[in-house]
Amino acid sequence: MLGQAQGEPQIAASVRKLCCGCVRKLSARKAKKKGVFWGIEVAETLRWHGWELGKEMIKHLILKNVHEKTQKLSYRCPSTRFFFTVFPQPITLSPGMTLTLPIVFRPTEKREYEDSICFKKAEGEFSVTLRATLPRPCLSSPAAVQLPICAVHNITETTFPMHNTGDLVTVFAWETPSPFYMIPDCGMLNPGAECMVKVVFEPKVAAVYDVAATCWFGDEEKQKRTIQLKALAKYPYLRVSVTREECEGVQPGKFQDVLCFGSVPVGTTVEKCVEIFNMSVVDAPCRIERAKDPVLRDHVFSCDVSHGVVPANGKLVLCIRFQPQTVGEHSTDYFTIISAGYLLQTVLKVVGSCKGPLVSLQQYSVDFNCINLGESLMQTLKISNSSDVPAYYQFDIDGRGSVFSLDRPCGILEGTTTRALKVTFRPTQPISYHRRVVCLVHHQEPMYIDLFGTCHSDIAKPAILQARHLSWYRTNMVRGLTFYPPDILSVMLKDGKLQMDEKGALRLPPEIPQDEPLKEYIEANSMTEYFSGGVSSDLASFPPHVSVSPREYDFGCCVPLHKVESLPLCVTNHTKGEITVAWTPSHGSAFRVSPEICDIPPLNSTGFRVLFQPTQLNSLYAAELEGFAFYKVLRHYSNIEEDATICPSWCLTVRLRAHTYEAEWEHFIPHYILDVPKAFPPVAPNTDTYCSMLLLNTGTSLITFSMNQAACPSVLVKPCSGHIIPGGHQIFFLSTHPVNTVLQQHVLPLQLNSCPAYTKEIALQSCGESLLLLLEGDGNLYFKPVYVGTSSTRMYTIKNCTRLPIVFTWKIHQSDSKILSVSPTAGILQPYEAMAQAWTFTPDKETKYLLRAMVFARRKSPAPVSPKRVLYALRIVGEGMLGTIRAQKEHLDLGNVLVGDLQSCSVVLLNDGICSLKYILSVEQLITGTCDAEEVRSDPLALELEHSRGTIPARSKAFVRITVRPARRVHYTWSIKYAICNPTDLASTKEEQQALCCIVATGVYPTFCIADACSAGSASRISKLHLWRLFSLDTLNEYLERDPAPSELTYRVPTRHSTCLIPPVYTPLLLDFNFGAAPIGSEPTLVMLLLVNKGVVPVEWAFLFPSDQKMDMDHWAEDVEFSPHELHQIRIQDNQLFSVFPKSGKLLPGQEESVQLSHRHDFIGTDHLPVLLKVSYGHEILLNFSSVTVEQDQRYIHFASTKHLFAPIAIGTSHPPTQIYELYNGGTMPVMFDVQLDNIVRIQEENFQHPIFVCLTPRGEIPPGTTGHIEWIFSPLEARKYLVDVPIHIRGGEPALITFQGAGYDPNTVGETVASSKILPPSVFPGSTKLTVPGQAAALSHHRICFGNIPDCTKASRLVFFNNISKSKAVVFAWRISTCKDKRMLQIAPESGVVQPGESMPCFITLRPSGIASFYSTDLVCEVYTQESLVQYKRDLQKWEKEKERQAVEFTITEKDLGTKKKPKSPAGRSSDSAETENLPESSAVMRKYKTLPPIKNYSMPNPPAGHFERRLLDKEAIWVWVKPESPKPILLHLGVTARSYSIEDFFSNFTSEFPKYFLSRPFSDWPLESKFVHGSRDRDRKDMDPKWLSLAAASKQELQIVTGILADVIRDLLENTQFHDTVRRTLDEPIPYFSQFRCAESTELQDRTQCSTVPSRVSASPDLYPEKDGEVKETRQETSPNNDLLESWEIFHQEQLREQKEMLSRQPAFGNLVELVLENILQNILMEASHGEVVLTARPRVIALPPSPSRRITNPAPPP
Repeated sequence: MLGQAQGEPQIAASVRKLCCGCVRKLSARKAKKKGVFWGIEVAETLRWHGWELGKEMIKHLILKNVHEKTQKLSYRCPSTRFFFTVFPQPITLSPGMTLTLPIVFRPTEKREYEDSICFKKAEGEFSVTLRATLPRPCLSSPAAVQLPICAVHNITETTFPMHNTGDLVTVFAWETPSPFYMIPDCGMLNPGAECMVKVVFEPKVAAVYDVAATCWFGDEEKQKRTIQLKALAKYPYLRVSVTREECEGVQPGKFQDVLCFGSVPVGTTVEKCVEIFNMSVVDAPCRIERAKDPVLRDHVFSCDVSHGVVPANGKLVLCIRFQPQTVGEHSTDYFTIISAGYLLQTVLKVVGSCKGPLVSLQQYSVDFNCINLGESLMQTLKISNSSDVPAYYQFDIDGRGSVFSLDRPCGILEGTTTRALKVTFRPTQPISYHRRVVCLVHHQEPMYIDLFGTCHSDIAKPAILQARHLSWYRTNMVRGLTFYPPDILSVMLKDGKLQMDEKGALRLPPEIPQDEPLKEYIEANSMTEYFSGGVSSDLASFPPHVSVSPREYDFGCCVPLHKVESLPLCVTNHTKGEITVAWTPSHGSAFRVSPEICDIPPLNSTGFRVLFQPTQLNSLYAAELEGFAFYKVLRHYSNIEEDATICPSWCLTVRLRAHTYEAEWEHFIPHYILDVPKAFPPVAPNTDTYCSMLLLNTGTSLITFSMNQAACPSVLVKPCSGHIIPGGHQIFFLSTHPVNTVLQQHVLPLQLNSCPAYTKEIALQSCGESLLLLLEGDGNLYFKPVYVGTSSTRMYTIKNCTRLPIVFTWKIHQSDSKILSVSPTAGILQPYEAMAQAWTFTPDKETKYLLRAMVFARRKSPAPVSPKRVLYALRIVGEGMLGTIRAQKEHLDLGNVLVGDLQSCSVVLLNDGICSLKYILSVEQLITGTCDAEEVRSDPLALELEHSRGTIPARSKAFVRITVRPARRVHYTWSIKYAICNPTDLASTKEEQQALCCIVATGVYPTFCIADACSAGSASRISKLHLWRLFSLDTLNEYLERDPAPSELTYRVPTRHSTCLIPPVYTPLLLDFNFGAAPIGSEPTLVMLLLVNKGVVPVEWAFLFPSDQKMDMDHWAEDVEFSPHELHQIRIQDNQLFSVFPKSGKLLPGQEESVQLSHRHDFIGTDHLPVLLKVSYGHEILLNFSSVTVEQDQRYIHFASTKHLFAPIAIGTSHPPTQIYELYNGGTMPVMFDVQLDNIVRIQEENFQHPIFVCLTPRGEIPPGTTGHIEWIFSPLEARKYLVDVPIHIRGGEPALITFQGAGYDPNTVGETVASSKILPPSVFPGSTKLTVPGQAAALSHHRICFGNIPDCTKASRLVFFNNISKSKAVVFAWRISTCKDKRMLQIAPESGVVQPGESMPCFITLRPSGIASFYSTDLVCEVYTQESLVQYKRDLQKWEKEKERQAVEFTITEKDLGTKKKPKSPAGRSSDSAETENLPESSAVMRKYKTLPPIKNYSMPNPPAGHFERRLLDKEAIWVWVKPESPKPILLHLGVTARSYSIEDFFSNFTSEFPKYFLSRPFSDWPLESKFVHGSRDRDRKDMDPKWLSLAAASKQELQIVTGILADVIRDLLENTQFHDTVRRTLDEPIPYFSQFRCAESTELQDRTQCSTVPSRVSASPDLYPEKDGEVKETRQETSPNNDLLESWEIFHQEQLREQKEMLSRQPAFGNLVELVLENILQNILMEASHGEVVLTARPRVIALPPSPSRRITNPAPPP
């Protein structure tokens, strides 16, 4: 039972209804918790509740065996005396059995007891707790409650159970912190009962709530229990979404959304929907409110929803209806969507306009001209409705009683339609007729049409009335001349009292001042004319000419029919002429006028009688009588002298009603529809306002109506009475004149069918509208502080609070016009519309401003008179301030950015001032790096600002997002400057720019380079230099260093873009990847390339085959017709002849990766495949993969190119170098080649017999799989290019035509670039241990050595390390030098050796030039074997040789018929053995008959590896023969050696500073004979031996003149060159240089003899080469000499002699060679020790100071040599 809730918090009634508590009694306590101990199931605790003192309580403890085996256990009794049980006994429990053990509790005092009973098993012990507790209150509830997420100011709730687990009745009370509260917050729970508590969460702030609610319970001792309440509150965010539609005249202003209904037809309802989106994750309640409006306002906009809940991330559709009532009125209204707690208010502006029909007549007059009496004439009148709104129209004429009739005088004209009406003229009297008929249109002003015509009879022929007469008549009426008959006007015209104006109308003579214009007829407003036209209204605009009274009359009830009284009718003539009134007879009508024709004198009246003759009782009668009054003088045209005096007739109408209902007879019930507005359209006070009303007769009988005008005199109604035929309608127009702004109520009684019971009261309202403009903020506008010279714009709202449009105009004082401006300055505010104007405040100095502005409001009036205006004042407060902008980081480095890629960052701008700053940012770009300054000058800015203009609020910061897109690979520096925006003076804004920050970036392309290349397989013997040329790797690296062309970036990443098999090429970069040539069936050609990313950005690369670039297309879209080129590519790709692995990859900066390219030689011929090397966001290079496969026995030379370029040579070089052209034999047969020299001889003849090109090896032989050299000498005669086509013939193969090209240059005129090209710097090119072929166990530290430029007769050495990269196998290496010439020039130490795993071996490469200036390019091959394979090979070879020796001496006789002489049969496939048998001697031949198995055969293999066919032969023969073991196949390591040697003279002249670095190992006289030049242009000695060069006697005259001129110019230049003279003088004065050792031995000895001529010959002839012996001799001689002076002189002489001998000895070549050799060996030994780790060359030197040794003292030191 739920207890009484005391102190319950006050909550909303809606919440209280939802909250309820629930109490229930639990059926049983929860089951006891049990545990299993070694197969025994028992309760963990045994409890006693509700015990009493002095009584025993027994509970049973149940033990159950849940194990599959029998359990044995024992127990101990409880330790206290309050719990006891039976005496302990052993317990045996079978599987599934239970045992009940009674336990007695005997309390002695009121307290809690606790004990335990212990059970013991073989596995261990366990215990059961015994606990007796006192009765106490206890409540249980969840520890925490999580409430649903809730919006701020909304409510969410949840429930949780609270259970009384105690033994007492418990009273509880909750203490809950805000914004939570509990329902119920207090109560009482019985033991075991449960209550559902509701938690309500109503947050006021968005936050995460985690609070503790406390529940107090208990009677004597209060206890508490806490529960955590967790909830999350978030702010809702509602967004109104309106479909954007163009609506004329819509001015949203401050309003976020505008719902435009457009033009809606009057009386219809249009509904549009607005979606309110909830962008938050919480349900958002909201309300929809409308602005408070005046009482009179008719709400044309309506919305049925006033409140709702927008679901989280959902939407609420809000339907708004628009039902306009007044045509031409613009309606504006505002709905405010308010979220709970007024946190968010969104104003929805709804606008719409009302459109009505737009009816017009094709013509506004119908001229029937003249017809005879008794005839009729019909004409067509077109009426059109240009609007899409249906129009109700009615011509106010009763065709039954009129000479003019229309076939459809009333009806409905649908939108945008035209209807042709038939107008019939049936005259009854021979007079001129004119009637101005009004056309009434519902919701539109009436229209008038003039119907006129003339009727002639045989007697009467009046003047024919025409349209011009009507125009003259109206002008004459304005001038007051129409009250005179035509005859009087004609007399006055003759007398000159009247005149005619230029239009033909009459006028009085000009007696008045000339400056006053004549009165002209101005057509009045149709509504004004309808109500006060004089013809059909009592309120005439002009005095009437003829009037009739009464104009409307109701006969009332006319029963009996024969006693109906006639109606007297009075017609008054107001003119000054006699008139005739003729009434139109209405045949079949119950009403008629008597007499029908009557003359009325001037200014007199005449009475007529209207007779009503009904014919039927209980009926309604209504009609309109028509009469025409005209001047009597117009009865005949002869009476008219002047055409301008003709006056049309005046139409008189009388509306009549009557009924014949008897007293007891009920009138017909009218069935109608009345369309009437609720209020008159708004107007200003003292202004007429009009509206229309429509009455539709929906019944089948006639309806008569009458308005009691006297009941509501403030409203004028036309027509006041009349009738409506069945299915017809009547259009009324109502008018009122509000005099003030007070609301007026009008009630018009409308009586139908002449019965008071059928009276409908029409209620209308009217009110004059005053000028009322509402200014925001009570007319105060405040601006924040603004930077001086800049502008601040604020939106300020004004609202029209009336139902009429208001025209407003702002006026600002002239002195404040430069400081303050508003836009727009004038405009129109539609009814109840609010408009926001943009006010701009531009302070010109640092001060505070208080300004005033005026707004004038007036009505929108077309009248020329200035309407009334109302003035409102606006107070503006502002302040001008100064401030600056700074960047948070003045220097920003973006690092490396990919060219063409984007990188963005943000620049933080700080404004520390108190005013907002509008800034303009500008960027200056500076480009540095390897670029053309003129070219980059026109580059666009590579830095884009997200916005260059902006505003930073006061004391805040702004983020400017910048995007960098480098266009080149250069370094960019951007200087960003800012200027405070001054829109009035842009020039000063540019001048006042200040530096803001500097941004730097470097444009980079993702690029890589080929760092190394090696070959394997069939191309293993190709040198690296030749491999680089075959694959054009230098050109490829050069291309990769360039900037990509725009066409290469068509596809920035690898893309399948092609629809054909041969994809289009977008790159201008083309290269050949030539795999060389190999015989068919040989191993695939493998080429390994090492790709290294030396850039700073990651590189993604891919080799794209044509199939990788082709898009996947359906089979029907494929082209089945393939060209031969396409078929060739399909064959290559299908058979995977070319392969690349991996085909793509990514390289991080500094990362290396090897790529394996291979070609399989499976088909004979040349294979070509275009492969695209694509670098993402970088280069796109087309690689032409090509390879040649030849037959096994075909002789083939692989020419990498048909053009060879020689190194440029300076003209006049005395010793042109030898240059090499390489030929590669890719077949299996040796190739002999011959060079045809015919073109070379022709070139020599064309150049005065000067050998331009000399081929030193015109023929030669190239072994299979090797490269041959053809040596050339290029000696240019002039500084130009030389070309020669040389055929090279291959014996047994196809010849080739090679173009050799060389260029000569003048060293005295060319620049440093060409001159430096001849310098070959010494360098080494490191190899890469990462670039290895499969199975490679060793690598060289360098793959190329360049000795540079060296002179002849010297030697140069380089060090290369042989590294064993295997971790477990030792390797054996051996160097191989291909040619004898290379063997003479190159020395390798050691030539072979064994290197243990992980160790290195230094190898010294020594180059000795041959004495001929040449270019050296040699490929050294190092064969590498694993030591294990060589040992196994030697072991197998020994076994094979041993078996061969055994088979040579052993045989087995297997034949049984030895007595017969029978030639043994040779087995199949053993023809070679038979041949051997035949060639052996007889005894040997007999022995060979009886061979043992397996036989030994020395199977020789060709140099290239065996193909598939040969392998099959080997496999077949291996069954029969024991093949000789083959040596293991070595791994070839290539080392390229390049150098250029010069003659000593040329080297000294070109490299003077480098000459002392080299040691000349031998004198000139020891030069070998082969070193002398072989043709006249190179050796002066050759000239001396050739008689042709001994003199110039055999030269021609031309040659003599050339030689004479050249020598004369040379001598003259030398004599005039002062620099040459100075050089000669310095040469004579300089000391003896190092190269003085070049003197020959004979000249040295001769010089020594000359200098030592005084020395005895025996001394000089036998020099002592041992200085030690000289010393001994000296001492001996000194001791035996008796004469000391002589001895001293002799000592001096001897010392001088020894010095000369040492000097002579040091100049000997042998001594120099010995010294150099010793030094070389020392250095080599040091390097060897360093490589083995015995010496650390980088260690710091240790200095050990030793004491001086007496033995090292020198008493008489010898002079230095």
